[in-house]
Amino acid sequence: MSQVPDALLFIAPGCPHCPGVLQGLSDLVKSGEIGRLEVINVAVHPEKAAEMGVRSAPWTRIGPFILEGAQTPGALKQWAEKALGGEAGSEYLHELLSSGRFSEAEAYLEAEPQRLVETLAIVGDPEAPMQVRLGANALLENREGSEALTALVPRLGELSRHEDHRIRSDACHLLGLSGSPEAAAYLRERLQDDSAEVKEIAEESLEKLGG
Repeated sequence: MSQVPDALLFIAPGCPHCPGVLQGLSDLVKSGEIGRLEVINVAVHPEKAAEMGVRSAPWTRIGPFILEGAQTPGALKQWAEKALGGEAGSEYLHELLSSGRFSEAEAYLEAEPQRLVETLAIVGDPEAPMQVRLGANALLENREGSEALTALVPRLGELSRHEDHRIRSDACHLLGLSGSPEAAAYLRERLQDDSAEVKEIAEESLEKLGG
């Protein structure tokens, strides 16, 4: 089990939602679900807000998860539990990408490259919104040839056999970017795919890998 998460909260004078978030986080500290709470007033310490990229209040960080705007006590409790269990990374990335916070998703992955695996739950979800799927694929594409992407080749290989041709196409594209010779076997399987699009991408990806 992971260590109890700490929390950071930025508040601002006159902010209508800040008191509620502050109270919710304080209650979690009292119950032991959050270890420590640091509260910063952006009017007093604007340099701290600039350092953290905070543009509005309330701004909350629980463990690795950054939450913007009003949060209910229930939502705060849920994110504290997720941070404690070391889970819900893909759910967090989904929220960031759906709200257009791509740079924050990048920062989340840069902090711990092994988190890249959390994008695969989105890539492999045919029900995920197009914006979110494109964002997840872009996060993976930005790590072309990296050790983190290479480590995902077996998982991407599984996705290349998915029943949804869109997921097979994306997986083949990403396998080509991995730079791993192990990706070739999965791509050769798709040269006989029922989908012309999948076959074409598999061929292009094999060429990228050098055959």
